Amino acid sequence: MDQGAAGTSKKTAVSKVNALNIRIEPSTSSSVIGQLMAGEAVEVTGRKGDWSSIVSNGNDGWVHTDYITEISQSDSGQAGTTSKQQATEAEQFTVSVDALNVRQEPGLSSKKIGLIRSGEVYPVIQVDGNWVKIKLDNKTDAWVYSFHGTIGPKSNLQSDSSAVSKVTVLTNGTNIRQSATTSSTIVKRAFAGENLTVVAEEGDWYKVALPAGETAFIAKWVVSSGEVTKADLQSNDGKSDRPTGTLKGLTIVVDAGHGGNDRGATGLHGTDEKLLTLMTAQSLSAKLKAAGANVILTRDSDTYISLRKRVSINLQANADAFISLHYDANPNTSITGFTTYYTNSNQKALAAAVNSGLEKSINLRNRGAQPANYLVLRENKKNSILVELGFLSNPSEERILITEKFREQATHGIYQGIIQYFDKN
Repeated sequence: MDQGAAGTSKKTAVSKVNALNIRIEPSTSSSVIGQLMAGEAVEVTGRKGDWSSIVSNGNDGWVHTDYITEISQSDSGQAGTTSKQQATEAEQFTVSVDALNVRQEPGLSSKKIGLIRSGEVYPVIQVDGNWVKIKLDNKTDAWVYSFHGTIGPKSNLQSDSSAVSKVTVLTNGTNIRQSATTSSTIVKRAFAGENLTVVAEEGDWYKVALPAGETAFIAKWVVSSGEVTKADLQSNDGKSDRPTGTLKGLTIVVDAGHGGNDRGATGLHGTDEKLLTLMTAQSLSAKLKAAGANVILTRDSDTYISLRKRVSINLQANADAFISLHYDANPNTSITGFTTYYTNSNQKALAAAVNSGLEKSINLRNRGAQPANYLVLRENKKNSILVELGFLSNPSEERILITEKFREQATHGIYQGIIQYFDKN
């Protein structure tokens, strides 16, 4: 063990991801003795190759260095030891990790007051060494560690009022959020036919003005920027009256593969497939619900559900689509890419549409829509597909798959494919 490579300087490790395994030895085959959540900090006691030894809750363990950020004592934000700089009005902080703790003061020992997520953007008030003071909301200021994001001009949030000035909400109960992500706080719900003024665009979101003068975000896929007729906004649940571009009146079963004692594939860096599929299912569910679908999850926690039970859930719901989510593995660690599977001929069109949506949203090799003999598809005569979202057995691809950014992009692609399919069928 390479103990104390930094001399007497004390180091802290901050997890970049959720559910980072702590192992008893520096090896992915070693027993897991605990987990760290994104943003959680622990003391580093040494290093061996690509592993750091840590102390968590009084216990010694090992974590892989790919999934942590090591901070020396001098970086930990001791008040008064670093120069302070007031930010200009043109600066903003963009979160670049899955989840990031925000604190009352600039230091890892300061009280946590919240959690912000990848892609969210906040105004910068002050920079103090390696810490950034941000405007968390209209009333709260907070501190974040600068390594876990980027500081840049507000022009990154591009104004586009000449292209889109108004949008119309298509579905009752549509979420309007504090930030441009489906995991952000809901600040209000809008009604079908409600018109909103667009002040800027950020990726797949519109920044809109609210009646009280504040701003918030609404997803582009739940509004229309063109003319909307009364027929588009009918409130009944008849599928024949479903507005184009929505999933109103449809029932979709989202199946998070594996769970409980069935871990599924395990990545070379220790990632459990069952945890990734659950987080992916929850992200996809949020998008489908926002588009008006009735969504049923086969599991919403780390529990075991048999394959036939999953089929039964779909049949009992008489669902319009069944989407089973998985992450792949192969003894040949060089294999990469995503695949969309179907078994019965009536499932092929949905598989092709979802595969096309994924190809436009994620930057992985497309292995295509392929036939396969999976029980959840074979015994399921309904419109059902199984998606393998990449190979955990490939170490480079695993690093991509574990990020919230990837899950957001992948579920957006699946969502777009489902919309495309039902708009044509």
